[in-house]
Parts: sequence; C-alpha cells; structure tokens
Amino acid sequence: MKIVFTGVVPEIVRGVRVHFAHLAKDLPHHSLSKAQLSLGHSYSRSKVKFDVHRVDNMVIQSIALLDQLDKDINLFGMRIREWYSYHYPELYKIVSDQYKYVKCASIIMDRKTINDETSAKLLEIMEDQEKVDQIIEAARTSMGMDISEMDLLNIERFAERVASLTEYRHRLHEYIKDRMSSCAPSLSALIGEQVGARLISHAGSLTNLAKYPASTIQILGAEKALFRALKTRSNTPKYGLLFHSSFIGRASAKNKGRISRFLANKCTIASRIDCFSETPISTFGEHLRQQVEDRLKFFEDGEVPKKNVDVMKEAAEEAAPIVKKILKKKKKAAKREAAAELPSQKPLKRLLWRTKLPRKRRRRRRRLTFESSDSFVICC
Repeated sequence: MKIVFTGVVPEIVRGVRVHFAHLAKDLPHHSLSKAQLSLGHSYSRSKVKFDVHRVDNMVIQSIALLDQLDKDINLFGMRIREWYSYHYPELYKIVSDQYKYVKCASIIMDRKTINDETSAKLLEIMEDQEKVDQIIEAARTSMGMDISEMDLLNIERFAERVASLTEYRHRLHEYIKDRMSSCAPSLSALIGEQVGARLISHAGSLTNLAKYPASTIQILGAEKALFRALKTRSNTPKYGLLFHSSFIGRASAKNKGRISRFLANKCTIASRIDCFSETPISTFGEHLRQQVEDRLKFFEDGEVPKKNVDVMKEAAEEAAPIVKKILKKKKKAAKREAAAELPSQKPLKRLLWRTKLPRKRRRRRRRLTFESSDSFVICC
C-alpha cells in the first residue's frame, strides 16, 4: 500500500484537527478538554523527567546533599581544631572523633575554668570517665596560649554550628534510609542504602539504572579510569561505586574482580525488581544478598551455593503472602479515604435503612390503577 504524505494531505489533517469538535458530534466537549489536559500533563512530566509515583528524585537530591555535608563538616571540623588548638592543643590528641571534639570544645572553652559541672557535661559526651580525667589533667598543664573572651565566643558559636550540621547529617542519613526502603527496598537490602542511592543518582533515575546491563553497573562511577585504560590499552577497572560495598572489601585480592561481577549482576536484578514491580518489597534483595554471601564462601572454601532458579523460587513463595497483605492494607486505606471524603452520605444511608419495611411486611405491593372516579382495577 502506497502512503501519500505530501501535497494536500497535511492540509486535510490540519483541518480535521482544527474542526475535530464539529466533526465528532458524539464526543462531549468536556471529555475532549480532559483528554487534552491529560496529554499535556503526561508530555510535561516526561519533559521534566519527574514521576509522581516514585521518590527516586528525592533520593538523588538527598544523597548529593549528604556528600556535600560530609565535605563541609570535615572542612569546618579541621578549622575548629586548628583554631581551638591555639588555646588547648592537647585536646586534639585525646579526643579523636570530630563530633565529640567539637562538642567538648564548645563546653570547655576557657580551659582554666573547668569545674564539676563541666566534668559532668564532658562525661555525657565522652561516656568514659578515664577520658574525662585525661582532658581535665591535660587542661591544667596545657602549653596553649591565652586568648580573649571575644575569640572564645566566636569559637563557641562556630562549634555549635558545626555540631548542628553533624546532627542534621545523621537525620538526613535516616531520611535516605526511609526513602530507599520505599523506593528501592531490594537494592537497599542487597548493597546498603548509601551505595544504592549513589547508583541511582549516577544513573539519573531508578528506571535508567534498571535498563543498564551488569557490565555497566560494575564500572559505574569509574568512567574516567575506563576511558583512560581504553586510550592507553591497559587493564580496565574492575569496579566503580560498588567498591564501597562491604562485599568487595571482604573478598581476597584475586577474587575482587569476580565478586564485583557477581555483585553487579545481582544489583541489576534487584533494580529491575524494584522498578517494575507494583509493590516493591525487600524479600528479593535479602535472598540476593544471601547469594552473594554464599558466593564469597564458595571462593574461600569451595562450598557450592544454591542455583539462582531455586533461590528466586523461594523468594517468590516468601514474597507472595507479604504482597497480598500489603495490597489488602492499601485497599482498606483507600476505602477509609473514600468514606472520609463523602461524610454527607452516611446520614442518608442510615435514614434509608431505617425507612425499610420489616421482613414480614416485605411483600409485593399491589398497584392500583384507577380507570374512572367510580371504579378501579386491582392489578398484581
């Protein structure tokens, strides 16, 4: 069949599009406007790459903020140590943890004014009486210089800011764990929340990550090293972001590449399950994690693990009742929401129920048909 798309054909199509409402008389105008609005929303959503049914966009922004906070807290903590060490240089060697150092510095301030109240606050932070005694003893014999009260006040304010940033960083980490458990539970159960969030962020979305093959996920995050190796014809990298997983660190040197390939394969399966399942749960991720554990034992001891088909069958059987329970809860929640949206119908239903006839009197009512003013016919 020969298709013609030149000449008068574009003009005919344009005319049909312009006068469609007049040509399709059976189609209501409000349905057409709703269809156009829905099409506009779908097109705009695809343009901005925003899916209202997923929260991976929130995960991407949160993990970027977490990385930035780590850099800022580290930089500010080093600045506090350098600044306060002019007054109390020995504290740096006693308290190695950055958050505890900042809290101790904001409590001690002038080392010459340490009293019992200060010691009690230090014990709450350090949770070790021996460390507190070392801090007090070092403060008495410190070689630091004396600084003015204005300088101490600025150090205290800056230390409080750094401490609040560190506390917010912990809250943000908990938020990422919560978001990942709802967005990609299988991927989180397999490699952890932070590594999974970084994979999603690097890919752009969970859907993009699900489309990647295992070989791409294996070197995701090591693109510079890959292109440099291809250019110089040297060995390509074995892993990228997956290096931060605990499995890579636990494997021996000769098995790091093998476990990295195996882990990338399982990450591909987990991301596809999370992306394309209607009710994502962590059951498959837990079984995939156990598979990686068994593979590590196989590399070390030679113990043959289960086949992937058997493991996935067990995971599917275990996940079926959990999914059924979740769907049942969602259905009940939807009913409650629908009942809450229409509260005015409840009194009407009760009134109708009360006005119903009793069971004994529920008989077929006879119809009276009046033929004239004098006589009538009874019909059943």
